[in-house]
Amino acid sequence: MAYLKYLIIVIFLVIIAFAIIRSKKKDFKYEANKLIQNLGGIDNVISYEVNKSRFIVTLKDISKANKEAIQKMGAKGILEVDNQLKIVLGSDANKIIKCINGLK
Repeated sequence: MAYLKYLIIVIFLVIIAFAIIRSKKKDFKYEANKLIQNLGGIDNVISYEVNKSRFIVTLKDISKANKEAIQKMGAKGILEVDNQLKIVLGSDANKIIKCINGLK
């Protein structure tokens, strides 16, 4: 009978641990959609690539990009060169580009 109580407590703690782990995972599909919106929409994107931690995107109209919103998303830096943005995303860059590839 005492073992049953301990078993219930252990199961309850395992469920709580899984809930905590799951809540800390990023939703990269959501992040990718948000990034595309902040770049002026999918129609504004000419090309994109990832170089290590940088997301490099060429845009039709750079003025449509909301750099402040991209910075608030967690970008560590943004460099604008002509109609190209180089966004430092860190280790998440590869995961986000995979989701963006699914959007096109």
